[in-house]
Amino acid sequence: MDKKKVAFICVHNSCRSQIAEALGRLLAGNKYEFFSAGTETKPCISKDAVRLMKKLYGIDMEKEQYSKTLNEIPTPDIAISMGCDVGCPYIGREFDDNWQLPDPTGKDDEAFIAVIKEIERQIRLL
Repeated sequence: MDKKKVAFICVHNSCRSQIAEALGRLLAGNKYEFFSAGTETKPCISKDAVRLMKKLYGIDMEKEQYSKTLNEIPTPDIAISMGCDVGCPYIGREFDDNWQLPDPTGKDDEAFIAVIKEIERQIRLL
């Protein structure tokens, strides 16, 4: 049986959605296939996100992940918005869930870690 495809969507696909893709693979990759995408891309994943994910989970997000748009991933069975504080992208249908996470970009490590831990909590609830 095919695993359901879960996509984490935000505008730039450079921070929260990338963290969710990496944690999804780590924590629930046996149940789901995880992807992330944005309506725009950034040249690279957030350096703070990369550094903290390596430190907290031993995950090198730059090894297998990159900033990509919706047309570069398979059509998801479940689409989750990371939060619309930066403007919600339109993906052709309603989101299945909106985690309403604040964007930690430009903030301190504590702000990043709080978002990372909330993403971990939400993934464990999937």
